[in-house]
Amino acid sequence: MEARLSTLEIPVDDERLSATLLAPAESMPGVLFVHGWGGRQQHNLVRAREAVGLGCICLTFDLRGHARDAAQRDHVSRAQNLDDLVAAYDHLAAVPAVDPDAIAVVGISYGGYLAALLTRLRRVRWLALRSPAIYPDPGWDAPKTALNADPGLMAYRESVLAPTDNLALRAAAAYTGDVLLVEAEHDTIVPHRVTRNFEAAFGSARSLTSRMIRGADHALTEKRHQQQYTGCLIDWLTEMVVGTREHFAREAVARQKSLGAR
Repeated sequence: MEARLSTLEIPVDDERLSATLLAPAESMPGVLFVHGWGGRQQHNLVRAREAVGLGCICLTFDLRGHARDAAQRDHVSRAQNLDDLVAAYDHLAAVPAVDPDAIAVVGISYGGYLAALLTRLRRVRWLALRSPAIYPDPGWDAPKTALNADPGLMAYRESVLAPTDNLALRAAAAYTGDVLLVEAEHDTIVPHRVTRNFEAAFGSARSLTSRMIRGADHALTEKRHQQQYTGCLIDWLTEMVVGTREHFAREAVARQKSLGAR
C-alpha cells in the first residue's frame, strides 16, 4: 500500500508551476470473508459490498460441506476446511490488483476459528473475528459434525484455556497484526469465556479492539443486530485501511522532504 509521490510541472500561460502529485498505490487491500458452520457466502455479501466502498477487493466463498457441496457435510473435516480457506486466500492474494501485504480476514464462528489458524500459514494484516468458535485439538481429520455431537464440547468452551491448550489460541498468541473481536451478549453456542480466552491470547497483536452486541444471540437473528455488526466491522476496517494509507502517505511526504533537504 505504498503511496506514490511524483513531482511535475503544470503549464500556465508562459510559465510552469511546480507541483507534487500524491496518490495511493496501484494495488489495493484484500478482504477475505469466512462464513460459519451451516452458513454460506451470501451471508457476507452485504459486508463485502461495504468493504468494496472503502477501496478493497473482497472475496467470499463456500467452505466444503456447504451450499452446493452440502452432500459432503457429514464427512468434511477441519483439515479440509482449513485447506479450503488457504486456497481462497491464495486466490485473493494472486489477484493482480491486490496488495498481498494488506489482506484482512473476517471470520464468523467456525469461520473465525479457521481464520485464527490461517494466521500461522499465511500473512494476515488484519483479523476480524465474530463469536470465534473453539474445538479440542484431537480429531483434526475427523468429520467436523462429530465435534458438534461431542457432549463435552460446551464444557470445553466454558473452560479457561491458555494458548498451550489449543491450536487456535496458540495461533492467536503468535499473531502480530490488528484484531477485532466481536461477541453477542446472549450467545449460547460460543459463550463469553471463549472470547475472553481469545482476547487473552492476542497478547502480541499490534492492536486489539473488542466489541459486544448487546441483546444479540449467536446468529444475530434480529436485523438490528446484523446491522450493528456490519457497522462495527466497517468502522474498524475503515480505521485500519484508511489509517494505513495515511501512514504511507506521510512516509512518502517525509521521504520527499528529506531528499529536498539534501
